[in-house]
Amino acid sequence: MQHLITTKDFTNDEIKALYEDAKLFNDLQSNLVLKGKLIVTLFFENSTRTRSSFEIAAKRLGADVVNLDVGTSSSSKGETIFDTVANLNAMKPDAIVIRHSECGLPQSLIDFVDCPILNAGDGKNSHPTQALLDLYTILEHFDGDVKGKKLAIVGDIKTSRVASSNLELLPRFGIEPILIAPEHFMPDNTPFKKEQFLHQVIEEVDIIMSLRTQLERHSQAYYLSLGEYGKDYCITKESVGDRNILLLHPGPVNRNIDITDEMLVDARCKVLRQVTNGVAVRMAILKKLILKH
Repeated sequence: MQHLITTKDFTNDEIKALYEDAKLFNDLQSNLVLKGKLIVTLFFENSTRTRSSFEIAAKRLGADVVNLDVGTSSSSKGETIFDTVANLNAMKPDAIVIRHSECGLPQSLIDFVDCPILNAGDGKNSHPTQALLDLYTILEHFDGDVKGKKLAIVGDIKTSRVASSNLELLPRFGIEPILIAPEHFMPDNTPFKKEQFLHQVIEEVDIIMSLRTQLERHSQAYYLSLGEYGKDYCITKESVGDRNILLLHPGPVNRNIDITDEMLVDARCKVLRQVTNGVAVRMAILKKLILKH
């Protein structure tokens, strides 16, 4: 049985095949390939885009979706996550989508299930479907010609599961990451080029991926306010100029902290395209894992 815990779970050929399906699903019209299937979503962390994207993807494919309300589940009575998942598995779902704050938790659940587990984000560890939709968006924008393209990842890289997954996936397709962050937001022991400010590399990059500052994942405050951070790391019209650059962000965007209002409506910004592509890519992932299972 195949699961999606990290981007390493899919080979490059599997990803290319996945994207062929995503292209077919990109109009987001209904397709009943999963009619009669049941998907459980289990979110122990807040989510808008990822949860709704998975649920819409499943329903577009004709599947039924059950969302477990964690706040009223038996986990609030002391039941372990392992027992919760084992009990859900006993109800014979066709897939379980889970988000949790604990790094590595989705991987630890696979021995308790008879259906695919899809990791919708585990702590600061991994967010594979976000990386897969990011790569899809980049390939779409450059008509598949991405080898040698340079991508600046800007912001709180150290605690970002989005960055972690993209740093594993994108180099496999010939994209070169450059990390832009203050020292306290920079990951340790990384093989990638590092700079403190975007202006140091702006002339050589083709793509900018801005990240949200993960204040909830830091044990101390590094700035008096988000505004102080934004003075150096917000993506502005001034910092980008008229360069032919693709601008991405996984959301939610802190407006005028991560990206200015002006740049969010700039034609080079594809944040909403990422959201559209996210449904199509997740449709393709659900189809792959459930029908293969």
